[in-house]
Amino acid sequence: MMTETATKYGGSLYELAAEEKQTDRVLEELGTILTLFRENPDYLRLLTEPSLTVEVRNGLLQEAFGAEIWPYLLNFLKLLCEKGYMGELKGCAREFRSRYNADHGIAEATVTTAMPLSDSQKTALKKKLEEMSGKQVDLTVYENPALIGGLRLDMEGKRYDGTASERLHAIGSIIKNTVV
Repeated sequence: MMTETATKYGGSLYELAAEEKQTDRVLEELGTILTLFRENPDYLRLLTEPSLTVEVRNGLLQEAFGAEIWPYLLNFLKLLCEKGYMGELKGCAREFRSRYNADHGIAEATVTTAMPLSDSQKTALKKKLEEMSGKQVDLTVYENPALIGGLRLDMEGKRYDGTASERLHAIGSIIKNTVV
């Protein structure tokens, strides 16, 4: 669940990027920044270190990203740093992507399977989801052997669970509720 702060700030960044026709660029740069922070958690901790002045922290951002990213995105990062909201960056990026997807007719779908899917199965599943939704589908596939079989689909806020573990759970509930 996204916080109100992430929704507000991420939405504002999206509106600015859309006005400047920079949404594609910012989406890509946000992804790169999040990857860098995930791979270097100490750097993110440094940006939230209260013993460092805001000027020092903003200087670190300027040094790291100044020549590499859209200037307004750099200012956005500095604003988050100044307000103490760097922990909200991931949520801001999620809100940005959500607004981007809505404007570009893209649906995000996550499929979790017990067994790996072949490339042809992934392609067929993506095509079927695009036909059903009428949108371009950004498909992410995960494996979880605990599901036993079948698949679970999360798309546009809905979950469709056709896994063997879910069916077993449902059968167990029916038996539990019918035993006298």
